[in-house]
Amino acid sequence: MAKRKGKSQLPFDRRGGVTVQSKYMLASKAFLGLSAQAKVLLTLMHTHWRNDRPVGYGIREAVEKIPCAKGTAQKVFKELEEAGFIEKVDESLFNSRVGSKTRTWHLTWLPFKDKPPTHDWEN
Repeated sequence: MAKRKGKSQLPFDRRGGVTVQSKYMLASKAFLGLSAQAKVLLTLMHTHWRNDRPVGYGIREAVEKIPCAKGTAQKVFKELEEAGFIEKVDESLFNSRVGSKTRTWHLTWLPFKDKPPTHDWEN
């Protein structure tokens, strides 16, 4: 039987998918200078990444998953944005009539809509 081309033969756990982060980014001063909560949020947001759409991730989800207080979550999003790791695409919206929408983000170390990463965190 012929081997498939392009498919990894590594024994990754395929139950939930795999995320990969750049060693260069992980060793950078920008990344190492982040708070522990910011590093956790960065990884959590990465698990929602898709090339064709921004990442939807809000304060309430961060509070639950990190876990932390609401004020801490707000500070962590701001920290990542100011450090250049994330860029806001759309603001959140709460409307009981038409439904709510979470804030959406572009992760600058990853491609977005078939465009290469901007790597704003390097500036």
